[in-house]
Amino acid sequence: MRLKKLLSALPFYDAQGMLDDVEISHLEADSRKVKEGSLFVCIKGYTVDGHDFINQAAANGAAAILAEKEVDASVPVIRVASTQRSAAVLASAFHGHPTKQFPLIGVTGTNGKTTVTYLLESILNEYDQKTGLIGTIQMKIGQDAYPVQNTTPDALFLQKTFQDMHHENVDAAVMEVSSHALDLGRVHGCDFDVAVFTNLSQDHLDYHKDMNDYLHAKSLLFAQLGNTYAQGQKKFAVINEDDPAGAVLRKSTAQHVITYGCEASAHVRATDIQLEVTRTAFTMETPIGSIGINSNLIGKFNVYNMLAAAAAAICAGVPLPVIQQSLEKMKGVSGRFEPVDGSDDFAVVVDYAHTPDSLENVLETINGFAENNVYVVVGCGGDRDKKKRPLMASIALEYADHAIFTSDNPRTEDPGAILADMTSELSGSGFEVVENRKDAIARAVNLAEKGDIVLIAGKGHETYQEIGHTKYDFDDREVAREAIRASAAN
Repeated sequence: MRLKKLLSALPFYDAQGMLDDVEISHLEADSRKVKEGSLFVCIKGYTVDGHDFINQAAANGAAAILAEKEVDASVPVIRVASTQRSAAVLASAFHGHPTKQFPLIGVTGTNGKTTVTYLLESILNEYDQKTGLIGTIQMKIGQDAYPVQNTTPDALFLQKTFQDMHHENVDAAVMEVSSHALDLGRVHGCDFDVAVFTNLSQDHLDYHKDMNDYLHAKSLLFAQLGNTYAQGQKKFAVINEDDPAGAVLRKSTAQHVITYGCEASAHVRATDIQLEVTRTAFTMETPIGSIGINSNLIGKFNVYNMLAAAAAAICAGVPLPVIQQSLEKMKGVSGRFEPVDGSDDFAVVVDYAHTPDSLENVLETINGFAENNVYVVVGCGGDRDKKKRPLMASIALEYADHAIFTSDNPRTEDPGAILADMTSELSGSGFEVVENRKDAIARAVNLAEKGDIVLIAGKGHETYQEIGHTKYDFDDREVAREAIRASAAN
């Protein structure tokens, strides 16, 4: 695309150098990935400023530079007030506004985003729709999966990905939308048709100044649904009626609101809930009829996840029998209340629970069917919200018979200091500290006896442990299997 044509998407900019004959082949914010014909976008991040790599980008073949500072370069420079905002505008234009080509469902909230997106993918697939998915675990186009670095990638990556989805003829796309992405404008240019809110509890207060700021970031997804009611283009806000934050989010959108929950006022409501060790059953009442659900997913929190996915699917025009069939087929999501095989005497479960609320939900569910002792292995990530550390430890001690506090992803923090933050307010017995995560998992497995349950919380699907700036191979599920085999051999 000619640079001047691309820049016509921006209302204002200053240009330095000749733009007339410049051809742009792709957009890039990483100077190391710049190729011949790239427009290099200088993004100022937390630790790295793209403006410092202009010479490297030019040497690698950049055809032009998008900057928000005065810079000297051997190629044309386009200066804008905000490269972050302009990048989203240009990426959407460059890739042909791809999210106008298919319905896009965004899911935000503290807990449950990944499960809801996978439930929605399953429902839409059951309805014979080809789907795209972007989230914490991976990105998918149809059945092809690709790794991702962030829950919600940056605007350049997103728009390119959505164009790829369009070229692969997806019928609908589903994505997790983090509060960071909303606050940083990564999803600017994404034309959402349905926005889903799961819940709000304490997390990310290392980034957001308080819970109100965190909620405000979440509300942006609903505000960005737009303010008009174009014929044939209905947009919906799907909101958890039972979460107090839902009232704020309802006011954040001008679009049609459909609520879900267990309260009588919810549009999509679960009644006659039966929670058992191996199944969950309930009646789902909706504006288009009622159905019975008999699911393999365990726990009341998964009732909410299924309600959220069903409500969004109803907004997308999926019939109730298809929703029912899909929810009853679904076996589970990687690292979300995932059983680890290997022991006939006791159960081991791996879960991503890394917030006070999610840990409490999982432990409450386990206590609902535990016959004997419940052991929990849990830590807290480094360089993240420190205020939740004592809360996590307190919940572990309250709901488990014995807690083993260990290292999670310490990143650049001292693991011992993180564990001190967790345990500083605890008293009495019922817990121990085993800093090495592998040893902690082995300790829990060795303590477990017939009928006991071991919960390994915090990392779920992750296949690494981040220490310093390095990611080392580490999968809680594999480590647990190894510990079970070693315990059986002794």
